[in-house]
Amino acid sequence: MMNRKTLTFQIEAGDAGTRLDRCLSRLIPGESRSFLQRLIRDGLVKADGVALEVPRYPVRGGMSIAVELPEEESPEPAAEPFEFPILYEDDVMLVIDKPAGVVVHPAAGNPTGTVVNALLGRYPQLAEQLACTTSRPGIVHRLDKDTSGCLAVAKTANAQFKLSTAFAGRETRKTYLAITRGVPIRRSGELSTLIGRHPVSRQKMAVVERNGKLAITRYRVEYTGMLDGVEIGVLAVRILTGRTHQIRVHLASLGVPVLGDAVYGGARTAVAGVERQLLHAWKLCVPHPATGTPMEFTAPPPEDIRRILERIGVKTLREPADFP
Repeated sequence: MMNRKTLTFQIEAGDAGTRLDRCLSRLIPGESRSFLQRLIRDGLVKADGVALEVPRYPVRGGMSIAVELPEEESPEPAAEPFEFPILYEDDVMLVIDKPAGVVVHPAAGNPTGTVVNALLGRYPQLAEQLACTTSRPGIVHRLDKDTSGCLAVAKTANAQFKLSTAFAGRETRKTYLAITRGVPIRRSGELSTLIGRHPVSRQKMAVVERNGKLAITRYRVEYTGMLDGVEIGVLAVRILTGRTHQIRVHLASLGVPVLGDAVYGGARTAVAGVERQLLHAWKLCVPHPATGTPMEFTAPPPEDIRRILERIGVKTLREPADFP
């Protein structure tokens, strides 16, 4: 029989009327909505001993909800040295400048060398404080392995709930720096499409007409230049949703894939000395989990992006202005 652990949550008054599955996705941010819906349908989510088997069940303020989670068979993440630049830190949260090539949390094929491993090395209390997400302590949002830049981390259970709620409720503002092969015809614009699994290459995402999730991306061309006879764009990109590979998929759909992105741009995006897609989480605005005060953080572009900027004649990169 599979071992299970039981997590208990008290529903806050502000969440009254929220769908059960959506509420749980904020309380347990390390698990997918579809996984939590399966737990609900299997009778593993209860209130006062009664199974709540309908994902859309509206929760009530003050409810005590118990969730039975399967115990993970893989060992807990090991603590490792912390070597990431810290952009901000206080008692309840920190923001790091994640380097490219680093995975956020352990998974099959990446059991070590992740942000989570480093967090446990610097803050060993996180595993105990955030026991509801043992495999992903402190993680409230994600960046792709090869995307660098701002990553917010919670240091307490309450901060994790507040930050996860802010990201899920679109109370945050995320602006990225993207270096593209080609320049969009329109200097600024918004893309609003459905994104889902590619119909043939299941490891990829794609713009789809149905059975996808709404994805909204705004972009603005900041600079242009030439590199080896190819026009290059320097774009500020804001995402209003957080779909897998959203920016990479949307820019590729415009015909301007991210430089170095072999998955969505193919060999034509290859540039000597560029070993990853040149996408950087440039600016992050979040409400502080304790005070609600808006906080703004900026991560300077890493060396590989700076080299390309210099080659196309961009000597000084101004900080990104806010999007409308």
